[in-house]
Amino acid sequence: MSEKDEASGFITRRGALIAGAAAVGGVLLARRFPRILPPTCGNVLRAGDSFTYGMQRAILGEHSLAKEYRLEDLTSFPATGTRDPGIGKGELAQPSEPALAESYRRIRDGAFADWRLPIEGRVAKPQAFTLAELKQFPPRTQITRHTCEEGWSAIGQWTGVPLSAVLAAAGVLPSARFVLFRAYDGWVDSIDMVDALHPQTILAYGMNGRDLPIPHGAPVRLRVERQMGYKSMKFLRSITVTDQFEDGGKDGNIQTGWAWYTGI
Repeated sequence: MSEKDEASGFITRRGALIAGAAAVGGVLLARRFPRILPPTCGNVLRAGDSFTYGMQRAILGEHSLAKEYRLEDLTSFPATGTRDPGIGKGELAQPSEPALAESYRRIRDGAFADWRLPIEGRVAKPQAFTLAELKQFPPRTQITRHTCEEGWSAIGQWTGVPLSAVLAAAGVLPSARFVLFRAYDGWVDSIDMVDALHPQTILAYGMNGRDLPIPHGAPVRLRVERQMGYKSMKFLRSITVTDQFEDGGKDGNIQTGWAWYTGI
């Protein structure tokens, strides 16, 4: 057998193993959570994500908590990626659509007084919350570890409103399966209802005892503590509750090579 044939055989065997493991995870998940199984991502390597998702849900269940720390455990916390969507294209920002950049500049320059967070889609009472209105909900403060896919981690304190409370106020319909987020830096992402209703999934408006700074996603960012750091989207612009999976297209994770589910 030539080196080329051996390599081809290895890839085939590896693909079969991954696909088989994904299938096992999918079966376990389907038995416990038949309504939330997300669609496959369209290739064998991404099937490994389905395995991670299935095993995480089947073994840990819906209510397991990410570890929380003490104040003395806080560390330095770099702000990576987008620094300010209002800058537009530049060294300190990812490219933003001009309309989004202008909208963010306007609300930023007004100290976020005009910022609104619409909650729409599969809800009984669509509405838009101001920052002040979000702060009227009972707050939650948690000190957690942010684990980055680039290999670094940091511990920070986050204060905000549980996403579950906001969704309850909007009246999530029984058919809801996913929650889709859009941000002012153009990013689109989603989570399933298990993570959306988890007590540690919050809309954070505070960090380390102060208002959330712009480099970390002001005025409000998502915190999904049971997944890798990039799922905790900054600069929230809207929330849509859906009954169908959306991959976000070119602005989402899957089509740009990232995993949709990154449980830790």
